[in-house]
Amino acid sequence: MGFSESRHLHLYMPAGMAFLAAITSVVYYHNIETSNFPKLLIALLFYWTLAFITKTIKFVKFCDNGVGFSQLRFCLTGLLVVLYGMLLAVEINVIRVRRYVFFKTPKEVKPPEDLQDLGVRFLQPFVNLLSKGTYWWMNTFIKTAHKKPIDLKTIGKLPIAMRALTNYIRLNEAFEAQKNKRPSSPQGSGSIWRALCCAFGRPLLLSSTFRILADLLGFAGPLCISGIVHNVGKGNNTIRPQVLSVLALAGKGLTFPTVAHVVLCFALVARTFIAFILYQ
Repeated sequence: MGFSESRHLHLYMPAGMAFLAAITSVVYYHNIETSNFPKLLIALLFYWTLAFITKTIKFVKFCDNGVGFSQLRFCLTGLLVVLYGMLLAVEINVIRVRRYVFFKTPKEVKPPEDLQDLGVRFLQPFVNLLSKGTYWWMNTFIKTAHKKPIDLKTIGKLPIAMRALTNYIRLNEAFEAQKNKRPSSPQGSGSIWRALCCAFGRPLLLSSTFRILADLLGFAGPLCISGIVHNVGKGNNTIRPQVLSVLALAGKGLTFPTVAHVVLCFALVARTFIAFILYQ
């Protein structure tokens, strides 16, 4: 668990493989959902627990050796701790709420009415986070579009939750609740805004958060270019050459292909956040 002052690429491969393993585990979790076999959650719970513990120990060791945010290994390990911690927390919460695995009487979950309707093929509100970001659920439409033009019959009906009438009913119920709660207050624009916040406050908050995160990720490209210009143009020698740091990633060390991969990754995440805005 010691800290090795080296910039060899193979020392950073475990962190990259850990990210791939996390994505693979999410896909595995998706298969558990579709197969409706919750006993398989035991393996996932065991893996995420061990991964979170080992990455946390490694992160603590980095802190003990005085490794800071300027080191790429420190940042990658910290991101992995956060990622595996979130996955583990979600897994424990699902087991607790649904009473899976360790409970003798699991909670019966009734599928949404839209999923029981064979005419509904727009599955965006019901798929997992990874499928929402990559639109993986649209593979059927894409395969059909290669054979013939898509018509309204192929698209099917919209889910009930995404129809304009459903949103109108929610807003009307919130507005009537405001009137009953404050019958003496004047009904103006303020009451409309309160009804909107009451009916759609959570989706609006999530959409605003995703919009801000997507805009912040848009600075990744200019920051990388700024780092390249600063370190290459001025010949900055303050970076320790034997250790791969975040600044070295932008100026020297892994050169332009790695920077391009980082910018592409941030662009993909930003595009995913923008996609979430449309369906909140």
